[in-house]
Amino acid sequence: MGEVIVHIENIIKVYQKGTNAVRVLEGINIDINKGDFIALMGPSGSGKTTLLNLIAGIDRPTSGKLFVGDTDITTLSDSGLARWRGSHIGYIFQLYNLLPVLTAYENVELPLLLTNLSASERKNHVVTALKLVSLEDRMYHYPRQLSGGQEQRVGIARAIVTDPTLIIADEPTGDLDAKSAVEILGLLTQLNNQLNKTIVMVTHDPKAAKYAHTLYRLEKGVLVSSETAIEQEA
Repeated sequence: MGEVIVHIENIIKVYQKGTNAVRVLEGINIDINKGDFIALMGPSGSGKTTLLNLIAGIDRPTSGKLFVGDTDITTLSDSGLARWRGSHIGYIFQLYNLLPVLTAYENVELPLLLTNLSASERKNHVVTALKLVSLEDRMYHYPRQLSGGQEQRVGIARAIVTDPTLIIADEPTGDLDAKSAVEILGLLTQLNNQLNKTIVMVTHDPKAAKYAHTLYRLEKGVLVSSETAIEQEA
């Protein structure tokens, strides 16, 4: 058994919409080991993105416990949670979320501007991250000068530049053509295998889910099944 890096215990999430209480997650229990590659799947409205955002510390559960390492992030203040996210979470978005007025280098550097690193230390981190995604020759290009696949590579470099505890990926191939999608999933696999990065990915694509070690399926806020990579192949 590996080291448990994420422990989710009886998480419930309820949103209030007017006078109606909408239960989005119902008693979720999951343990994620360090170095795991997890995929979350389910129909629209199943709660998978809500669960992803709870793990990332972007949203808070209504009840339950959510440990990342030794920290129950549900107990942190808003400012404490923001600091925690900056140190522990690298988020990859479906639509890249790059700033068009900044170069690839500057986009990747953004998370480091909140740290105490010197300019030369930031440069070393940025160049290393861009090399890992094979874009060192595009670092001074603007997003409009890059393909969709290259933009997502910049997004991945930005996510890993702080050496986060978790990489959180929300439909990372959802806006890409098939060839670019395979390249991005291969890159995530490389980060997982070679750097032992723990990845939690939401996807609607069964082909993408096959890259994960374990697939969790949600329906109407309930965890209905989990499958290992071997079971997925069967």
